Amino acid sequence: MNDFLKQWGEAAYTTTGFFWMALWAFILGYIISSMIQVFVTEKRMQKTMGENEKKSVLLGTFFGFISSSCSFAALASTKSIFKKGASFVSSIAFLLASTNLVIELGIIISIFLGWQFVVGEYVGGILLILICWVLIRIINPKKLIEKARKNLEGQDDDEMEDSKDWKKQIQQEDSWARVAKKYKMEWQMVWKDVTVGFTIAGIVAAFVPDSFFQTLFINSGQGKTDFTFLEVMEHIVVGPVAAFLTFIGSMGNIPLAALLFGKGVSFAGVMAFIFSDLVVFPVLRINAKYYGWKMSFFIVFLLFTALIGTSLALHYSFDLLSILPDPSQVKIQDKEHFKIDYTFYLNIAFLAISAYLVYLGFFKKKDVEHSMSEMAPKSPLLESVLKYVAIACYIWLAGGLITKFLIL
Repeated sequence: MNDFLKQWGEAAYTTTGFFWMALWAFILGYIISSMIQVFVTEKRMQKTMGENEKKSVLLGTFFGFISSSCSFAALASTKSIFKKGASFVSSIAFLLASTNLVIELGIIISIFLGWQFVVGEYVGGILLILICWVLIRIINPKKLIEKARKNLEGQDDDEMEDSKDWKKQIQQEDSWARVAKKYKMEWQMVWKDVTVGFTIAGIVAAFVPDSFFQTLFINSGQGKTDFTFLEVMEHIVVGPVAAFLTFIGSMGNIPLAALLFGKGVSFAGVMAFIFSDLVVFPVLRINAKYYGWKMSFFIVFLLFTALIGTSLALHYSFDLLSILPDPSQVKIQDKEHFKIDYTFYLNIAFLAISAYLVYLGFFKKKDVEHSMSEMAPKSPLLESVLKYVAIACYIWLAGGLITKFLIL
């Protein structure tokens, strides 16, 4: 019993430590995302993308890069620009960029995994887009695309007003009040995923033995760095399966990805795990609702094939350049999370900025109107389950911290 209580306390402490490490990055990322949503409208993106395929793919990638990393917001925005006339390939480019090339995800990855994974994330995001582009050109699914567009014709339109010049907007206090309201919405979208993801990471760190990972990922284990091609392929395939089972977005999955790498899973397997947030069941179901089941499965095929190719290319190119990361560099489990260092000062600074945004948006300028971002339709049952699981996570964390500091 004492062993369980000790592990419970360590799991809760690890989870809160993970979140403390990442807090300033979350705040910075979501403030940037909120600013972009206020100052750069979706309608402006649609106008700029145009009809030229190369230009539209390039701009779709750029607009995705500056957009929110929340998968559900990305799915809704992708549907909207596709419905308004953007090509299928530029819509896929936007979707992949908005979930893999965003700033806040790179910051979180740098904190937990190091610079090689940040490079892998951004270079890999571009490779995913290029591979999907090539596959679409080879397969040329014209009928599927036409059917998907027809599917969207019957759905309600989502016209948005064009915004004023962003240079004028950025000088107005009302605009910053809208940023504050968007900032609140960003947290509302992700709090459940982040809570559950970080809690799972803490539980895995404290309770799951290395032997489990060595069984799941062939030839993995602490200190292992040499893998055969078949072992790397197995890690790449199992990575998305693990992500599929967690049902958690990319931001919540990063601590778990760090644990996997620390347990000896290959670089390719961890990258595949990180890239897998668009091949999970809720995304499959939402795409089916938008475009039909055939197109939804085709998108999964595209993304999964691109994911395999990208992870392999990253692994062997990094190996060729002798920059494959060393698992021993990731020691987030043994880290002293709460100390007076740069993380402490950054967290205090960004918490103060958050407090000011809350004051501005919900007290001083509470009457300022703002448009709600369109979100992909979520399953009420899954959302309800996730909400109660998140609440259970808070109870688990509180009990674990009480056990660690007051009982043991």
